[in-house]
Amino acid sequence: MKRLDQTVKRETLYIAAWTLVLSALMESVFLVIGLWKPSVLFGNLISGFCAVLNFLLMGITVQNAVEKDEKDAASLMRFSQSMRMLLQLAAGAVGVMLFDPVAAIVPLFFPRIAVTFRPMFAMDKGGAKDGDTYDEGGAKEEKGGE
Repeated sequence: MKRLDQTVKRETLYIAAWTLVLSALMESVFLVIGLWKPSVLFGNLISGFCAVLNFLLMGITVQNAVEKDEKDAASLMRFSQSMRMLLQLAAGAVGVMLFDPVAAIVPLFFPRIAVTFRPMFAMDKGGAKDGDTYDEGGAKEEKGGE
């Protein structure tokens, strides 16, 4: 088995941290409005775990796809996307049936929120701009010919 790429590790930890923070915030909201119960916690846990796992599996798939030719890479990515979607649907369905429906569905969107805010936390002072790329250390890579 190949080693997990540092970028995949770093970005998955970033997504996990955001998911943890947003999950705690959601639990707090349920507590403040008086609707907290154990089913909220368990729905949040299963969906939050599934959301982070989905992101990790996507990263591993991309890591493997870059080593393949274009046709095989596209096929691998499509298959991975289908399987990961089924995983999320299954987690959502189990969460809705067994736990609090809102707490089981909302955490599936936490990685999307984290990705949206990612450019604000870029390593350089100016934040990220469209087309900017960063190396593994977080330093902005210069574009050739500019």
